[in-house]
Amino acid sequence: MSLALILRLGLLFAITWIMGLTAPFFTVIGNEISGRDLILIGGGLFLIAKATREIHENLEVVHAEHRAPSGRSAFGIILVQILALDIVFSLDSVITAVGMAQHISVMVVAMVVAVGVMLAFSGSVAAFVNRHPSMKMLALSFLLLIGVVLVADGMGQHVGKGYIYFAMAFSFGVELLNMRVRGRAAPVALHNRFDREPG
Repeated sequence: MSLALILRLGLLFAITWIMGLTAPFFTVIGNEISGRDLILIGGGLFLIAKATREIHENLEVVHAEHRAPSGRSAFGIILVQILALDIVFSLDSVITAVGMAQHISVMVVAMVVAVGVMLAFSGSVAAFVNRHPSMKMLALSFLLLIGVVLVADGMGQHVGKGYIYFAMAFSFGVELLNMRVRGRAAPVALHNRFDREPG
């Protein structure tokens, strides 16, 4: 999280270079592709591949034996992936922030507060997701959706973020209702089982 914050602040102070990424590099089927678009497409494809792999592994009944990287190697791989995704997600937010705020100090404070909130709630959110497998699958589906949206945005097909947020909030709300129904159904099923057993 700290490295992600440093990276975002670095992007903010390199805003001249960031704004230069919006200039078109080449054209594909009538669509102008800029450096920003290439970053969004690359990040979106990475998210799609990562989410698809995780969903596949969660759905497989029998997992093949494989040795995962351990120690510093695993930590380094995870760190690189997090920082790469942070660049993708930070790019548009930094460009938008420059258009909305006139003072860099205001943007710096906003980023520090945002990272602080993420640090405060990341542990409880992770624990909640791990306790509920269906919620983990929903989170992976969200990653898949975001990946598709990033690729579409990079290809010039802009999708309003309001629609995405609404779809995610609606799906999350439905899953919370499902969890509550399952929680109520479990004691009833247990009670009925005891009633059917003789003696």
